[in-house]
Amino acid sequence: MSQEALFHLLKIMCEASVVTIKIFVLTLLFGLPLGLIVSFGRMSKYILVNGPIRFYLLIMRGTPLILQLFFFFYFPYYIFGDTLPRFWAAILAISINYAAYFAEIYRSGIESMPKGQYEAAAVLGFGKRQTFFKIILPQVIKRILPSMGNEFMTLVKDTALVSVIGVSEIYGLATDTMSKISSLIPLIMAGVFYLIMNSAVSKCCSIAESRMSYYR
Repeated sequence: MSQEALFHLLKIMCEASVVTIKIFVLTLLFGLPLGLIVSFGRMSKYILVNGPIRFYLLIMRGTPLILQLFFFFYFPYYIFGDTLPRFWAAILAISINYAAYFAEIYRSGIESMPKGQYEAAAVLGFGKRQTFFKIILPQVIKRILPSMGNEFMTLVKDTALVSVIGVSEIYGLATDTMSKISSLIPLIMAGVFYLIMNSAVSKCCSIAESRMSYYR
């Protein structure tokens, strides 16, 4: 591969990485709050609430993400006669999938908190909402950061799956280019891009953990 071709490949890889980053950020934007809501439903004492939630968690965690991507892309066609835009079908599928994993991480963190903290907050005059968001949630976030960090890094890699429904991101571009030029260089470059992004995610999580060390 010539130097000019290599620089051209690097340029289009950088452009494709923007799509990958958008998928990552939007998935967190939608998936994290949805996961918290789902965790509340999972902890509900009412079977009409936690029953459907348990079923949703089973489906999302028990079936491959690649199948869910196909489902959310093609299912609207059978209802409305048209598919969702490929990019937004990918965002919808991955957000709903990852919300299930985030929900279980949230739940484990919330249920690990001592009941005495709730009682102490009540004595100090805090309402249930104030207690959760001002006292419990910050400590929960500290406890679940390592697990969340693992999920974030997995998410970076799972963005490669959106190529199956035609979203052009790093992996899809790399495999297309590799087949055209009969070279492994595009695939190696894609691996380097994923490694750089996951290094940044890992560093951000480490910084967040150190800044929340006052909860120890």
